Amino acid sequence: MKLYSLSGHPSLPCYILKFKFTTIMLDCALDMSSAMHFLPLTLVHSPRLAKLHNWSSKDGNKAVEKELKECAGRLFVDSAPEFLVPEKDLLDLSTVDAILISNYHCMLALPYITERSGFSGPVFATEPTLQIGRQLMEELVTLIERVPKPRASSKWKNKDVLRSLPSPLKDAQDIWSWRQCYSLQEVNSALSKVRLVGFSQKNELFGAVYVTPLSSGYCLGSCNWLIQSEYERVAYMASSSLFTTHPQPMDQAPLRGCDVLLLTGLTQFPTANPDSMLGEFCSNLAVTVRGGGSVLVPCYPSGVIYDLLECLAQYLDSAGLSGTPLYFLSPVASSSLEFSQIFSEWLCRSKQSKAYLPEPPFIHAELLHSNRLKHFASIHGDFSTEFRQPCVVFAGHPSLRCGDAVHFMELWGRSSLNTVIFTEPGFNHLDALAPFQPLAMKAVHCPIDTGLNFPQVSKLLKDIQPVHVICPEQYTAPPAAHPHRSDLQLERQPPPCTMRRAEALALPVRRRYERVELSPEVAESLIPSEVKPGISVATVMASLSTRDNKHVLQPLPKTPASSAKKRKRGEVLARMPQPLLWGSVSIDRLLQSLEKQGVKDVKVESVGDGHILHLQAEDSIIQLSADSTHIICTDEGLRARLRDVLVHLLNRL
Repeated sequence: MKLYSLSGHPSLPCYILKFKFTTIMLDCALDMSSAMHFLPLTLVHSPRLAKLHNWSSKDGNKAVEKELKECAGRLFVDSAPEFLVPEKDLLDLSTVDAILISNYHCMLALPYITERSGFSGPVFATEPTLQIGRQLMEELVTLIERVPKPRASSKWKNKDVLRSLPSPLKDAQDIWSWRQCYSLQEVNSALSKVRLVGFSQKNELFGAVYVTPLSSGYCLGSCNWLIQSEYERVAYMASSSLFTTHPQPMDQAPLRGCDVLLLTGLTQFPTANPDSMLGEFCSNLAVTVRGGGSVLVPCYPSGVIYDLLECLAQYLDSAGLSGTPLYFLSPVASSSLEFSQIFSEWLCRSKQSKAYLPEPPFIHAELLHSNRLKHFASIHGDFSTEFRQPCVVFAGHPSLRCGDAVHFMELWGRSSLNTVIFTEPGFNHLDALAPFQPLAMKAVHCPIDTGLNFPQVSKLLKDIQPVHVICPEQYTAPPAAHPHRSDLQLERQPPPCTMRRAEALALPVRRRYERVELSPEVAESLIPSEVKPGISVATVMASLSTRDNKHVLQPLPKTPASSAKKRKRGEVLARMPQPLLWGSVSIDRLLQSLEKQGVKDVKVESVGDGHILHLQAEDSIIQLSADSTHIICTDEGLRARLRDVLVHLLNRL
């Protein structure tokens, strides 16, 4: 059993598990933090960005200088953003048999795998994961393609050029694994390979292993995966949550006692409580609106935004600001709001009960009906006639490198009345703001990450008690922002095994047993013998047939009538098995049997767990112990007679 790590980000996992002749990819998340090194894509011409100076290199390389722009003391690449894809050189991805997806945030690299690596297997995901994952991919492609860049920049990646660049661009990781965004055609082709599964549904892979999705409580349709054979169990725990939000709660009971637990996706902000961050979000927003300013919330079109809208509407009502317009801008805004209302079976019980009343599970249905919340595909078209300030705008992309959020940063950035509030935990907010400096608008960081924190993980591990734990190396040391917080790391005995990008690990699990079935013909031929009360044993002589990783004992071919007939190559002929002897020898019965054979002068000596019989006249010895019998005799004929006496006293199978 072997595990390969294709990602270095603990919350954006991509692993490959080799288990019982199958090769399984666990998630294929896309690391978009590399986009922080690129200039934003603006929907409307930005005079400010157009005036940025080219970088001045020491050697005067004009081709490289045109690719890099300077802004507020930092360098940015002037081209469409590129993303860090999973490692492709560690092993041949065309050998992967199947891909298991845990949630929609962990599937954004799927087109790179299915369309550009030779992969041809199935992809397993829940229906909400598929549909919302499709929305995230379509939004990303649309936001990038609607502002095409005239060129792709790559000359700056030259090793000699990189050494002369200032930080942080100089320190960027794995730049040769950065790729520009896939196309909409690749998205549709990749998602056509997805097979839909439900929670606790057992799915067979090539007869070798079973994979079962279990609710993780993190987002709509999110799951952990249990991968098991008949005798080994591997649990993959991706982003999971014990907080009470809109998804179904986490199902941890089936994970108990697993041989290996692969742990990823813990909270990226262990010191930020989601409830307090939500309260801070609402209070900062209300202060801005009261002061006559507008608020921008860069976000994804699904997930936390559902909880934000629900809590925000209630807070604005209590604060007397219910007249504040809420705008949701995304190419997939309409489908996102609609899908969230029809996935009732994937929601928590309180929201499921609303669906059966019938009432909308989420409050944003009422907000839409009352025109307090309005959604648009972009800032063009009807939005310009409906737009009024002060207001709250939810728009993508949370990286602030593409989408309508870029336009509002340019529009509102020069006024201190306005505020941008970051809630998505996947991007560094200071890096996101860097190309917009100098900035007059206020920036508030309220990361809402409902993933498991370290105290919750410690309690969870005590409950499920896995034999071995595997985790990213980042979890075994305090975070860089809190180097002295030893409580913000994973501690257990024995210590967990750690992994990093492009690393392979042999898992400490050895297969010892295999399930074998009996054919009806072989089962009918068995003659059980009772060895203990309630326990019977039978000998089996059969041919082992293996097909599709299923092992079956079949009857042996019968011996040909003519011995001269040639046997086919590989053919096994049935032979009568020798009887198996078992049981213990009774000393009294043995003495009686020896006396019948004319052996009368026998001295019995008890030693340890057995006996020694001295045959005085025959000058021979019989040694009997719990697990062996020895006859010491110089007369071969006598030895054979003594052997027959002992065999006669034993049971036969």
